[in-house]
Amino acid sequence: MTSATGTTWAPAPTATTTESAPTPRPSALPSLTGLRWVAASLVFGLHVHNFGYFGDTGGRIVAWGFGAGANGVSFFFVLSGFVLMWSARPRDRAVAFWRRRVARIYPVHLVTAAIALLMGFTLSGQMRPTLNSALANVLLTHSWWRPWWQTLDPVSWSLACEAFFYAVFPLLALGLRRLEARGVTVVAGLSVLAVMALAWSDAHHWLSQPVYSFPAARLPEFVLGAAVARLVFLGRWRGPGMEASLALTIIGYFLVPQVTPGYSATTCTIVGFALLIPAAAVADLRGRPSLWRHRRLVRLGELSFAFYMIHLLVLRAGINLLGKSPHFGVAAGLTATAVAFTVALGLAWLLYEGVERPARELLLRRRSGKSQPAVTERDRGVVRGG
Repeated sequence: MTSATGTTWAPAPTATTTESAPTPRPSALPSLTGLRWVAASLVFGLHVHNFGYFGDTGGRIVAWGFGAGANGVSFFFVLSGFVLMWSARPRDRAVAFWRRRVARIYPVHLVTAAIALLMGFTLSGQMRPTLNSALANVLLTHSWWRPWWQTLDPVSWSLACEAFFYAVFPLLALGLRRLEARGVTVVAGLSVLAVMALAWSDAHHWLSQPVYSFPAARLPEFVLGAAVARLVFLGRWRGPGMEASLALTIIGYFLVPQVTPGYSATTCTIVGFALLIPAAAVADLRGRPSLWRHRRLVRLGELSFAFYMIHLLVLRAGINLLGKSPHFGVAAGLTATAVAFTVALGLAWLLYEGVERPARELLLRRRSGKSQPAVTERDRGVVRGG
């Protein structure tokens, strides 16, 4: 039963439930797909703010609403752990898992990296990478060294983190499956504490470099998502419903300006995200009302990965037309933002329909020559995770 005070997924198996008798799962968790679009929109709003589209009052309003938009990436990390653990195949081989993840993210990554490289050599004021930094970006290792973390398409630093998560996931999934619900709860709690400890260390400069983009430092968010997914799977999730979870998330979001910028902001929303994602999933499992399941929002969620990967390149290209930090009035700023958003969304649709979907189907083609169904992962409850 889902309410503002608690959430339970029934029928609940015992704590010793094995993978041989899994909890029945529906074909999709559309609310999580819808929430992906919300997170991507927050990141877009942050970058509009950073590019200085609005001045004076408009700038203050945008800063208030989207200044904490970077936490949308933290949401993606927690969601990624949840989605992968929820859809994990008990007897899946690590190589098969990695192959699916490469098919999921790599085609769009390569295309946007190529676009960024072209922009670097054709448009004025664009960053031109070195050969080594470009190669590190293509191989998704660039976030391990701070000077390279925003090479080519700057947002791809988060993909380097995801690549690390994917590398360790088979071991993580194996470990979580061997734990009872109490042990999984301990893992979730330790993950939150790890985020808090890293944030404190980062804010007090105890570490040799900022950890915001360092893949190993972002791993606790991913582990937390996987742990709460396991609790939902076991029927042992006990958390607030959608309304309370959303309220806690919003409160945490607007607390971000009160902490040290950077990784420390993660501490404000990590608990809210860890409650909101399973609450939305349980709402889908139980057939409860969910704003995030709206058809158009789910469709936008399907485009969110491509939108996330292309939107900053659109804003960077706009510098050649608008100049740096134009600080428009409200009307002009809204117009410029609407144009950038429309262009980015249109390109995201092209990337999704022309690159992401067909490339995934091609790369997952069976050796027999028959293609795996495009909805294979979706049928197992996977939303469009990054």
